Amino acid sequence: MALLDGKHALITGGGSGIGAAIAVKLADAGAAVSLVGRRKAPLEEVAARLPSAKAVVADVTSEREANAAVATARATFGPVDLLIANAGAAESAPAAKLDLAHWRRMIDVNLTGAFLTVKAALPDMAQGAGATGRRVVFIASTAGLKGYAYVAAYCAAKHGVVGLARALAMELAQSGVTVNAVCPGFTATPLLEGAVASISQKTGRSHAEARAELARLNPQGRLVEPEEVAETVLWLCTPAAQAINGQAISVSGGEV
Repeated sequence: MALLDGKHALITGGGSGIGAAIAVKLADAGAAVSLVGRRKAPLEEVAARLPSAKAVVADVTSEREANAAVATARATFGPVDLLIANAGAAESAPAAKLDLAHWRRMIDVNLTGAFLTVKAALPDMAQGAGATGRRVVFIASTAGLKGYAYVAAYCAAKHGVVGLARALAMELAQSGVTVNAVCPGFTATPLLEGAVASISQKTGRSHAEARAELARLNPQGRLVEPEEVAETVLWLCTPAAQAINGQAISVSGGEV
């Protein structure tokens, strides 16, 4: 019997990068997987590779769409046992040039979207005899633990995600549900490639030089792989991690 047999995992931002790696990892452990995101084609491509998965197109920054996505997932695979709030985006700008629209985009997709998804799933999470095996895992960032120049809005949003995880962990502790945040450092994903392209454009550095600059922030001198983040999420979803609650776990090679 696989570790997560009988479990239903809902993963936002599941069509690429870390979200897709998590979907594969949880499906390999036996979970049925609902993949939520704004782009249909990548979601369906990932779902087609998994034994029991459904693509659900939704913008989680909309309360109506977040509620509908969870309802669709529930109708397909039953109550949500494992909620992985992974959807996110990163934009950069000097603080003096950071306009309100930029600020709102970063807060909406990284923080409000995570809140709305979890809120929609809470009726499933905290009731019934199976609550002890239920998990909420937020994918935050080392930007939720420290500051980086030129990404003030993104850092503020990810710090908010860590705070939300810690608050919900205390609120739900008696129910048996655990809530944690996983905080990857710079990870080899399409999101990072966008950051590399932006650095290259703004500084005149080559793509390879910009990528190496981000890798140097990791004391191990490399980028984190999405599968490493997914392994951490898988562990948090297993019975062995029942005592892990309210934590922000850095997956960054020791970056502080």
